[in-house]
Amino acid sequence: MALGSTEQAQPAVSAKGGSYALPLALIVALYFGIGFITAMNDVLVPHFKDLFQLTNVRALLVQFAFFGAYFLLSIPSGKIVGRIGYKNGIVAALATIGVGLLLFLPASIVIAYPLFLFALFLVGCGLALLQVAVNPYISALGDPNKAASRLNLAGGFNSVAGTLAPRVGAIFIFVAAGATTAELAHSVRMPYVVLSMLAFALALITKVMHLPDLIPQRDPSEKGGGSAWDFRHVRYGAFAIFSYVGAEVSIGSLLINYLGQPSMGGLSHADAAKYVSLYWGGAMVGRFIGAWAQRYVAQARALTFVASLGCVFVAVAVFGHGPIALWAIVSCGLFNSVMWPCIFPMSIEGVGKYTSQASGILVTMVVGGAVVPEIQGFLADHYGYQPSFLIVLLCYAYVLFFALYGHRPMRVNGAPILPPAVV
Repeated sequence: MALGSTEQAQPAVSAKGGSYALPLALIVALYFGIGFITAMNDVLVPHFKDLFQLTNVRALLVQFAFFGAYFLLSIPSGKIVGRIGYKNGIVAALATIGVGLLLFLPASIVIAYPLFLFALFLVGCGLALLQVAVNPYISALGDPNKAASRLNLAGGFNSVAGTLAPRVGAIFIFVAAGATTAELAHSVRMPYVVLSMLAFALALITKVMHLPDLIPQRDPSEKGGGSAWDFRHVRYGAFAIFSYVGAEVSIGSLLINYLGQPSMGGLSHADAAKYVSLYWGGAMVGRFIGAWAQRYVAQARALTFVASLGCVFVAVAVFGHGPIALWAIVSCGLFNSVMWPCIFPMSIEGVGKYTSQASGILVTMVVGGAVVPEIQGFLADHYGYQPSFLIVLLCYAYVLFFALYGHRPMRVNGAPILPPAVV
């Protein structure tokens, strides 16, 4: 059955009559893990900045290495998932993540920034493969018209993890003032080794669990027949993902150092991390609300609403002052909440057997989390933190364009995608 076809409008039950509750629970757990690992980077950026005495641009190589892996691996990951299947793709992804997280152990011993970056790159490779597999899979677990609702539910738990991670990371990673270089490096060891063990455990659980085949697989020997690139809304959606992830990661990455500035109260890293938790907490609240609301509100309408508010609040942060600017930026977490759950299903609508390829294209553009923070880091180093948020404003403006126009399912030649019964 092809995504977007009338055959998909079925209740969330398997072919054998059982529910999809267990597979859905597993996917939600994976979203939680993705959110926790990703949000921990917001703690690593200021920590490595202090440990290795780095500029903002060099410290943000943490995000560049992590999200740069998405750019390099996501399209190949789409091919891998298309060949080995969604379940085996999830297992391979979790094993790769486990190895990358475990590399924090030797990196903390030799105290080498390049080795930390390589470990993060490997973790990013695993997460790229994981997201290529799980995003379309959860979209297929039931009625396609409620795909955004399911993605919001999973995204809510993703944001729970994002809310907890900065606080947990601050407890274990931020050590007392005056700590030696060895102590600063050692502080990252335990949390990342524990995360590694959990990744391996989830890989084992996935391997033994039954996951139903829900998405049509393209025959690898098939020649010609077009590709996901033939769909214009896939291309527009890819840049919407780039813009949304870039904006979200940029805000989270620079918030701790931003609040450490004298003009913002000179907060310590540990105290500033609480505001990062509030930022991700806004996304958590918004996604749980979205899980309910988007059963009744169209995806395009919801995306238009939050993208518009994002533009307004970032403009306030750029041109406002003091606490008003601070809380405007922190509030953007709430507006980020439903962006991915709307953009992703809107971008793969009607692509059928090209779903895994389209998913790979979309997840590739998570590289926005590597590129946009580097641009903002450069702007912050040269012009100050407040003007640097103009790049975030541009990102939200593009998401608004996608919500209003770019999401309409069309092939590259401009032909609309019609329901199967009409064709």
